Amino acid sequence: MTNTYSMGLVGNCSFLAHIDTEARVQWMCMPRFDSSFVFGGLLDNKKGGEFSILPADEYFSSRQYYVKNTNILRTEFDTGGGVVRITDFAPRFYHFERYFKPLMLVRKIEPLSGEPVVRVACSPRGEYGAMEPQTVVGSNHIRYLNLQSQVRLTTDVPLNYVLENLAFVLSGVRYCVFTYGEPLEAPLASTAEDFLQKTERYWSDWVKATSIPALYQEEVIRSALVLKLHQYEDTGGIIAAGTTSLPECEDAGRNWDYRYCWIRDSFYTLNAFNNIGHFEELEKFFHYIQNVVLNENEFIQPVYGLSGEKALPEYELSLDGYKNNHPVRAGNNAYLQRQNDVYGQLLACLLPLYTDPRLDRERHRKQYRLVQWLADRIEKTMDLPDAGIWEYRSSQQFHCYTYLFHWAGSKAAFKIARAMNDDALAAKARELEQASARKIEECFNERVGGYAQAIGSKGFDASTLQLVTMRYLDPASPKASCHMAALEASLKTRSGLINRYSQADDLGLPQTSFLVCSFWYAEALACMGRLDQAAAAIERALQCANHLGLLSEDADESNGQWGNFPQTYSHVGLVNAVYRLANKLERPIFF
Repeated sequence: MTNTYSMGLVGNCSFLAHIDTEARVQWMCMPRFDSSFVFGGLLDNKKGGEFSILPADEYFSSRQYYVKNTNILRTEFDTGGGVVRITDFAPRFYHFERYFKPLMLVRKIEPLSGEPVVRVACSPRGEYGAMEPQTVVGSNHIRYLNLQSQVRLTTDVPLNYVLENLAFVLSGVRYCVFTYGEPLEAPLASTAEDFLQKTERYWSDWVKATSIPALYQEEVIRSALVLKLHQYEDTGGIIAAGTTSLPECEDAGRNWDYRYCWIRDSFYTLNAFNNIGHFEELEKFFHYIQNVVLNENEFIQPVYGLSGEKALPEYELSLDGYKNNHPVRAGNNAYLQRQNDVYGQLLACLLPLYTDPRLDRERHRKQYRLVQWLADRIEKTMDLPDAGIWEYRSSQQFHCYTYLFHWAGSKAAFKIARAMNDDALAAKARELEQASARKIEECFNERVGGYAQAIGSKGFDASTLQLVTMRYLDPASPKASCHMAALEASLKTRSGLINRYSQADDLGLPQTSFLVCSFWYAEALACMGRLDQAAAAIERALQCANHLGLLSEDADESNGQWGNFPQTYSHVGLVNAVYRLANKLERPIFF
């Protein structure tokens, strides 16, 4: 079964909305990324409610695209009666010395030719579909009662047409403004147009301030825009994806809630932001991490809530599921795991704050104790097994990937200590670096000449590609070549994608490829000077993007999209691989 997510994404760093090629809002959670959906047709056609703008004609064609260099989405319908365009956006612009980013979805309905006939339906839901709100009609709006906050649709479409889902001739431009919390109390049409112009200008200016490589420019721009949308600006936390329970493959039970802040994912995302020259996002995440660590005494969890919530209990929802795939989950029990790579990743994230001349080191001097604390955690976890990057739920190992980040974090701590004239920490960091390297070498499989997933393991893992990209292995060395050959033989699929690992996990053997692994592979090839192969690997992975260039978490051999969508991991992998290839990097990104 081949699967493709025919949806675009809009948002404003307060909320996200997934809108399909028939202008249906298939998924939108409010007031936060991790809240219950108000529209959730993606997981249940009946309980998910509806917010749609559809031609009344049974036969029509559609196309969907973004306004260039923005997160403003357009869907056009060619019907028997004419052509209609729907423009969807979430307002975002600088106003009164701060960003204006309301919980507001604006939908502009515009006839481009003829007199098309359309229908508008709006029926939000609460409590993951368990609660259908009461509707109250005002003079030019519909209020939806008994939800957690004020919810209102303000529109110049006749209200009875919306309530009864009646067809009407679109004789002129119409607007639908859906708000959660503060309602729109300003003039409808002029305010919507003003917000549209300002939002388009904001995103265009943001892209202009982005460093773009010479290759794959359109793909990098779209990825950067996607990544920006996944940072929850109020706290700085960055989520892995805006969806839950989109299956990694058919009927496998691999359905997880990704609407939270994985420390590891954030490392890669900030790496990408660093590449494209956006430091504001990096500093916001630093403040998020600072607040997380203030509440920890012993260990850092692998994942937290948007405000740093520690408990994310996992439970099942009574929903049909995406294409009847179960279970449907909210919450994620990965918060209970130990994933010891997080300390090194945080140190790598913090390194530019203390060593990049474009940033003000003195602003972060008071937080220097965080660097010392993270180095202590590397020391304390050096001999402890963990669940690893792939979050095994029933086993723990001494993972090569974890020790790689112990090594990388220790190198980062050394550089920060030197910048801060801290000889004691610099000496300790050197000792930890050497201890980590010894552990990595225990993963080496002499028989095949490659590094296994963990000490004592016979299986291989795509995460060890980063032994090359992070220059633990000299990319020009025979050992790097042998390791790459071992991974290619074990993990490369017939179509050229790269699998996560070569052995079964808690749920059996994965049936799809985790897309970021293919970008890691491309990046490693570029480091090794195999530039044509690196470009081919990027091209192969890009075949799995949807019509808007959005990438899912996983893909099958027929380029079908699976897993949560869009996935920051995948877009981060694209950005970092392209930069590595475009610049023919002979140095690591952070070290």
